[in-house]
Amino acid sequence: MREGVTVAGHRLTGRTRPSEVGTWADAVSPDGRPSGVLRFDPRAVATAEARERLVAAVGADVRLQGGGPIGLLPVIDLVAARDEVWLITARATPSVADLMAAGRLDPGGAATVLLETAQALLAVHAAGPAHGAHGALHAGTVVIGEDGSVLLAERGLLRALRGEHASAEQDVAAWAALAGALAANCAQGHAAAALRRASAAATAHGLAAARDTLLAERDAFPGIGRERLAQAAHGLSAPASPEPPVGAAAGSSGGEAVTLLDLPDAADGPGDVMMRFGPGVPTETTAAQIWRAGQTSDAVTATHPGGPAPRRRRRRSTAWAGTLLLAILIAAVILWLRQAPGAPLAVNDVDVKAPKKTVRCDGRADFVGVVTTNGEAGTIRYLWIRSDDRKPLEQEQRVSSGDTSVNLPLHWKVTGSGSFKGTATLRVLSPTTTGKAIQDKASFTYKC
Repeated sequence: MREGVTVAGHRLTGRTRPSEVGTWADAVSPDGRPSGVLRFDPRAVATAEARERLVAAVGADVRLQGGGPIGLLPVIDLVAARDEVWLITARATPSVADLMAAGRLDPGGAATVLLETAQALLAVHAAGPAHGAHGALHAGTVVIGEDGSVLLAERGLLRALRGEHASAEQDVAAWAALAGALAANCAQGHAAAALRRASAAATAHGLAAARDTLLAERDAFPGIGRERLAQAAHGLSAPASPEPPVGAAAGSSGGEAVTLLDLPDAADGPGDVMMRFGPGVPTETTAAQIWRAGQTSDAVTATHPGGPAPRRRRRRSTAWAGTLLLAILIAAVILWLRQAPGAPLAVNDVDVKAPKKTVRCDGRADFVGVVTTNGEAGTIRYLWIRSDDRKPLEQEQRVSSGDTSVNLPLHWKVTGSGSFKGTATLRVLSPTTTGKAIQDKASFTYKC
């Protein structure tokens, strides 16, 4: 993709990076803003069925974005020229993979990436099965916006082209894998351990639990938030890569194309997406109409400074008010989530260990009760009950989030002559997974 070529008015800068579905290029929009252009591999869009599924997948994203910010890379257009298809978006670099390769992603940035991707996936899944899942989540398909926002790119595109279904469960598994990769990037330490716990929480309990795990341990991530992430991404572009072959339509004024998507005009209902296939009512499949219509606009041309400005879409002023309101509501929800407590603490098991060796004259038997929990924060109420009929006292132990094993000691001092067998029972009163007290016991021998 050569520098200076324009795609629907977006001038390519010559900076590219590979994608699973084609090649991304940095570009500049007609009004001078950074943008991104994804040229799909012609082999991936060779059939009418694949192109039709692609239009549907991109249309689903446009509908989701119509309701306000949702954590997806904003789509500007989807255009086609002969056997080439181009997705035009807001700037699509740098990706998280670029930051990792450049050594610019610190633990706070990693936590921000995971929090915002989890929130975006939860919002997409909540929108219903009609909008599908991401299907290709990894460090190369998560990009950083100019303000440090974390955005999902290429959502559902790979599976749409292959005719495969993406499920929410696959998204959760991919998120857990991404968390594991970011933990490895952080090397060792408290932050890496917290990221690994979030990965495990996603696998065991889902994205909401993983997000809450990160929020509960945000003290492990200094600099968490968009500001530091924006600073890390500033000035980092996709590295230059070898230019892939480009058809004639991309570099000559003779390459006529059609706009496959159109945002609603004033007469359209909110959230609707129109697919443009030329005049008249299509009698073939929609994808076939796309490729047979043509002759509607020079969406892909060489740069001509004096040429006509690209078509601009009309937007209703009320859309801005709705978007602003939704952004305020999302911010309020995130703030509430940061303050909301996680799942309640629960004890799963109790195991008491006693001294193996005989305790001698005036010695001490040291017991350890190992309590296994679900890793949440809270307070354990328990009793140590001794077989010498000493009255037990109820005790409490505070547990921090992330601690799945807690040791509760008992020191039993024995004096005098003779032989004695003592048994100690650790009874956990609450909180337990069954709602009833659970216990375990062990014994020691005393001889003097």
